[in-house]
Amino acid sequence: MTARIGFDEALHLTMAHISALAPVEVSIEKALNRVLAQDLVAAVDAPSADVSLKDGYAIRSSNIESEASERSVSLKLKGLAGAGDGVRLELPGGCAARILTGARLPIGADTVVAEEFVTVTEHHVAIPTDSVQGMNVLPRGTDVSAGTRVLRAGVLLTPGRIGLLAAAGLHRIAAIRIPRVSLVATGNEIRMPGSPLDSGQLYASNLFTLDAWCRQRGMSSTLNIVGDHRTELRGAVEESVATHDAVITSGGAWTGDRDWMARVMDELGWEKIYHRVRLGPGKAAGFGILQGKPVFLLPGGPPSNLVAFLLLALPGLMKLAGHPSPGLVKVPAILSCPVAGHSGWTQAIFGHFDPTGNSAEFRPLEGASRLIKLAEANGLLLIPEERTRIANGESITVQRLA
Repeated sequence: MTARIGFDEALHLTMAHISALAPVEVSIEKALNRVLAQDLVAAVDAPSADVSLKDGYAIRSSNIESEASERSVSLKLKGLAGAGDGVRLELPGGCAARILTGARLPIGADTVVAEEFVTVTEHHVAIPTDSVQGMNVLPRGTDVSAGTRVLRAGVLLTPGRIGLLAAAGLHRIAAIRIPRVSLVATGNEIRMPGSPLDSGQLYASNLFTLDAWCRQRGMSSTLNIVGDHRTELRGAVEESVATHDAVITSGGAWTGDRDWMARVMDELGWEKIYHRVRLGPGKAAGFGILQGKPVFLLPGGPPSNLVAFLLLALPGLMKLAGHPSPGLVKVPAILSCPVAGHSGWTQAIFGHFDPTGNSAEFRPLEGASRLIKLAEANGLLLIPEERTRIANGESITVQRLA
């Protein structure tokens, strides 16, 4: 039997053998959750002119400075400036123009007084003389300045960043290609949800859990179920490797009579990086490279399957997608009760915590069924190999699941 390696070494080997996919050109409408492949420089100023931040009245500040001894000055109303108007108003001295939010300032105007601070008569408006030059004006290029870098290569394209690119006049960009992931479940007893279920059979919950995680991270995944037949498994893996960027198998990763995955991978000539990890649950996990594509072997038990995926496969997939920080987000917490580990093993414990508090308390989930526990957990605690116990009240680091 192949010797087990430690979790830290397994993760290091995983990350060392995976590189980001090549960039592709995409429109910003298709860029959400992708990783930017190059620095981007703004093509335009935003705003493209000095504009008003308020509905109000555009004035020349010089008209009120000369009347500073008075509480207000009466200016003649002249025209309306609206957002997107094609013709720009010109504002003579002694006049004020009605202006709407987002409209260009009239020629000659340098200040906007909000409508709630003025008094309007039929043809004039009384402007407070304490109005400050430049107030309620957003100068050209304040949000984005043409020629300046707006985003660095390697950042994840969030909704806010996509909005920034739009404002900067950037419509098509280079981003890392979204990984295509093949999820293959093996087992004569596994069925797709929606199909009839006979005694002794079960639905492919692992497969749909992994698919949801992949989609949550912006990846594309396909699902397949193959029986415990060596030839069929081999064909499924060969097809997956030919048409996808990564392959994840679920089940059949151990050494049972019908556990074919490792043997099939050996027959196909993969470069086995590791198989079997000192990780509980998840010890049957394996990883290797076949035809330049990463292949992860995951055990079939739901807790083992999810732990191996979250801690080994998911970081690898995220690196494939170019993510700057592959893996789960880590946050500080306080342990609510003592937990025990196993010497020489990394132990994973599912639990729940409230991340909104200053010192979130992590509570291991006990007593629930396997699937209920996985469904309700929003955190994962790792007990490292060198620890056999963590005491109640200790400061810990939790990996967020939600």
